[in-house]
Amino acid sequence: MWCRFPIGLGQVSRGGPHCTPAPQPQSSLAEPAPEAMRLLLPLLVLLLLLGAWAIPGGLGDKATLSATAPQLDDEEKYSAHMPAHLRCDACRAVAYQMWQHLTKAEAKLNNPDSRGRQELTESVYTDVLDQSCSQNWQDYGVQELNQVKRLVGPGLRKGPEPSISVMITGGPWPIRLSTTCFHYLGEFGEDQIYEAHKQGLGALEALLCGGPRGTCSEEVPVTREEL
Repeated sequence: MWCRFPIGLGQVSRGGPHCTPAPQPQSSLAEPAPEAMRLLLPLLVLLLLLGAWAIPGGLGDKATLSATAPQLDDEEKYSAHMPAHLRCDACRAVAYQMWQHLTKAEAKLNNPDSRGRQELTESVYTDVLDQSCSQNWQDYGVQELNQVKRLVGPGLRKGPEPSISVMITGGPWPIRLSTTCFHYLGEFGEDQIYEAHKQGLGALEALLCGGPRGTCSEEVPVTREEL
């Protein structure tokens, strides 16, 4: 506590001393303001990520090992046809897209107010199948896992994958998939494909890709196409 004695000019004040409590020293460990905490949080996250990259076998090592683009050979780069070792994946992708397009068309036809399940007419499913083959196929590409190149995309079965991987899309792959789709459409015909579709995706995939000479049959030898 400190006291102030009021003194005027030429006279001493008759009043008593005015005492005021001494100001308390502020602690140097004051809590940071909420705004400062918001600025510190991104820095702490960045430091944690950098630490993970520095730890052997941590996030940094996994990303470095798995984020490698597939090395394509000449056939995979320049052939007009789908490479033989990727034809089974391509067939399954085609079966899935045909099934999905037909299923969506049926869902529009069979609304909650419709009585019974209605089938698509021949003109409708013919047009739908044509659309399934002429789409852009941009969701599909090639990925290399454990030194094996596979087509990846909607409808294709996936095994264990690394945390980070590289998929090559675009280029010749959309054209190859569209050509493959139209090939099956011409080989089996819209009527047979729609009949298999009504039995489910498995039946449609078995029609296009199975059988003793199907692209997914183990009996079919894997050959390389002429460039």
